[in-house]
Amino acid sequence: MINATSQKRIFLSSPHMSGNEYKYINEAFETNWVAPLGPNVDLFEKEIAAYVGANEAVAVSSGTAAIHLALSLLSVQKGDKVFCSSLTFIASANPILYQQAEPVFIDSEPETWNMSPQALEKAFMDATKKGKLPKAVIVVNLYGQSAKMDELLSICNNYNVPMIEDAAESLGSSYKGKPSGSFGEFGIFSFNGNKIITTSGGGMLVSNDIEALQKARFLATQARDPAPHYQHSTVGFNYRMSNILAGIGRAQLEVLAERVGTRRLIFERYKNKLGELPGFQFMPELDGTFSNRWLTALTIDEEMAGISVPELLNAMALENIEARPVWKPLHLQPLFKGAQYFTHSNEDVSANLFDSGICLPSGSNMSLDDQMRVIDCIKNCIRC
Repeated sequence: MINATSQKRIFLSSPHMSGNEYKYINEAFETNWVAPLGPNVDLFEKEIAAYVGANEAVAVSSGTAAIHLALSLLSVQKGDKVFCSSLTFIASANPILYQQAEPVFIDSEPETWNMSPQALEKAFMDATKKGKLPKAVIVVNLYGQSAKMDELLSICNNYNVPMIEDAAESLGSSYKGKPSGSFGEFGIFSFNGNKIITTSGGGMLVSNDIEALQKARFLATQARDPAPHYQHSTVGFNYRMSNILAGIGRAQLEVLAERVGTRRLIFERYKNKLGELPGFQFMPELDGTFSNRWLTALTIDEEMAGISVPELLNAMALENIEARPVWKPLHLQPLFKGAQYFTHSNEDVSANLFDSGICLPSGSNMSLDDQMRVIDCIKNCIRC
């Protein structure tokens, strides 16, 4: 096996600049709009809103901040419950704790790996019996794949509970022709360094409720009252995006379609080269949906493949290739020990996906040689 130090590092999903970012950054410097707010922020919000088909958008410091603002706008507070996908990054649920509310986790289903309508219905039935419905439902679109929005929205609407669509990983994806992030009362996006487009760090809150987003801007800028002096009647947050980072985002948005196309090609190459290996099953794409394939994810049947996920991860690490397990379900995290959890069926789908799932390097700036190196490494491990 080759010593890792002699091989170029292949990252899971590194930033991919277009080159046009300099144009917007220089404009910010030349006009001295380097602090939060400014022309790039205003235009980035308008461009994202138009792309998603939402009435308005608010640029913030992270996707986490966007979720936190959405919960605040929905008046989630201490003692309230919020239903949330379990198979996701912890940022989906941390804002629930910021509001001192209680998360209730919902299992995935096999066709999308996202929130199970069956499990969500069970959770609502239980909440109805106890006489305490949740204040919101946070639905995640995992690795770019949309959840079953028709079914999930129907259930939420039936109980008159608003949905927050966590589309942090799914900008550029769609469900039945409608853009990801446009289904819930609020949609959120992340522009973290590893996302399909990046602003280094940042996020966006989108909605058709213009009045609510005006309040979000107020809350995100320390909730300063309209007065000649600094006066505050409400707890606020320092959540607004800088004009420089928004400039990066504007240039990135220009190449989003290209980035999605590249990641889908990377996924197809992995699937074509590795799909026939025993025990390998790639994350499905639900009929009527279009995934940006932010990360190529698959499951490995250890008995059939003759190798476990930890063994394969270790072998790839020795070749200086970054790969990771799928997200550890939140109901299994020490932070949420004892939290209520509703499974899809008699088995825990989220836990099974965590045990068998792996994410392969998927950056749109990967060369063909880099991807073939990943493929050859995996094939060599299976032959061992």
